[in-house]
Amino acid sequence: MRGDTRPRAPRPLGRNLTYGMLDSLGRAIVTGNYDAQVFPTEAELAKQHGVSRSVTREAVKMLTAKGLLSARPRQGTVLQPPASWNLFDTDVLDWLLERQFSIALLRHFNELRIAIEPEAAALAARYGSADDHAAIASGWGRMAAAESGADDPLGADIAFHVAILRASQNPFYIQFQDVVQTALKTSIRFTNRIKGRTASLGDHAAVRDAILARDADTARVAMRALIADVIGLIERAST
Repeated sequence: MRGDTRPRAPRPLGRNLTYGMLDSLGRAIVTGNYDAQVFPTEAELAKQHGVSRSVTREAVKMLTAKGLLSARPRQGTVLQPPASWNLFDTDVLDWLLERQFSIALLRHFNELRIAIEPEAAALAARYGSADDHAAIASGWGRMAAAESGADDPLGADIAFHVAILRASQNPFYIQFQDVVQTALKTSIRFTNRIKGRTASLGDHAAVRDAILARDADTARVAMRALIADVIGLIERAST
């Protein structure tokens, strides 16, 4: 339990004052600094951060668009509950991953993955171009290189999964790449720490081989098995 619920001192803002203000306030909201507080007025925020009212107003509008704040008549700007946050916004997801580590969050994310990535793998097998398939093979090659320390294991794993989403040729699936890229950073670190090793090259090779062979059904099954293994690790860690 947090003993002191007072908001922390604002971080120094970057060169772009509006985005610096956005990041500082968004992080403070999502990590719980304002949970026991009445959210400050725009005038108070401007004074606290040493910026103009116009900068503050623009940052508050952006946070409202992300679902973190709302403006109500006679009530001013108020915090929104987490259920209203736009979890597909990469800023929100970044801030969310800075909160106290949550097994439940990892489970929820991988439940989303298992609903999306197996079908993306099947679509990549059906519709992916030669260049798309080369990118998937390259991602797996980076993972293999990472085993000997020649590449970054985290970056290589992410590159493999993002390449599959892009190869699906489905614009809706492709737009998941930013969410996958952001959230996998935490998920992969966690699951690798449990296993004491990096991701299974064999499991990823099964996905790669099925896609390159244009075997959609096998690609779907292989990707589902890969993510199901991750969910199983998370469930065992939560018991």
